Amino acid sequence: MDEPRYDEATKTYTTGHSYDGIEELNTPLPRWWLWSLYATIVWAVIYSIAYPAWPLVSSATAGFLGYSTRGEVAAEIARVEEANSDLNTQLAAIDLDTLKDNGPLQQYAVSAGASVFANNCSQCHGSGAAGSAGYPNLLDDDWLWGGSMEAIATTVRHGIRNEQDEDARYSEMPAFGELLEKEEIEALVAYVQSLSGLDHDAALAEQGTELFVDNCTACHGETGMGDREQGAPNLTDSVWLYGGSDAALTETITNARFGVMPPWSPRLTDAQINAVTAYVHQKGGGE
Repeated sequence: MDEPRYDEATKTYTTGHSYDGIEELNTPLPRWWLWSLYATIVWAVIYSIAYPAWPLVSSATAGFLGYSTRGEVAAEIARVEEANSDLNTQLAAIDLDTLKDNGPLQQYAVSAGASVFANNCSQCHGSGAAGSAGYPNLLDDDWLWGGSMEAIATTVRHGIRNEQDEDARYSEMPAFGELLEKEEIEALVAYVQSLSGLDHDAALAEQGTELFVDNCTACHGETGMGDREQGAPNLTDSVWLYGGSDAALTETITNARFGVMPPWSPRLTDAQINAVTAYVHQKGGGE
């Protein structure tokens, strides 16, 4: 590396670096740029002291201003809750059967319920509430326990077949694989399919008639239309929670199903439960 030299043409020293006869000028940075750089350094130091910045073992420095994005969000939530406190008080206390007669409160309930549903229910029932295998479609007016406002609210509040709430809705279908032979289960599958007008083996369905009467009518009724008091599904409407194929029905009859829904009363307020009830009810499946 050569010694720096003074370049007369530019009135600037070179860096002393040369490559293939080309030299590099040691042009100083513009002062405005340098002062901007120094200002950003000073700003960064002040910011790191004033706001959360430096990571620690299990947390971070809080900053002397005590600011946090979590705190900002919490404050905004509190502000909104305060603004809606009167509406939430009314919604928590209202007779759900009369909610439809209160236009502004009904509108608020549906809007708030959409948010509650998205945050708590969509993971199982889908963002559009159409459900999937094992998770009920909330749009089709086919309800195991009833689709009235009060019935939906009870289901949301207490859940289904859970161990956390003693008032949870409960039903349990026996696993007929321990009670019936394989051929008998095949006959039952065919008979159940015939109730909904699905393609089926007519001869097998005939064999399954008596088996259905002996083993299934206590819950599903003599005509297979179910019983909401027991949470027994209607087998005549071609609406299937787990599917109506040979394989799906065989699995259901052989091993039974035992879906669980958590109780939401520990996590949601009465106003939120009533709001999500109103939202689900107006989606198209409410009675």
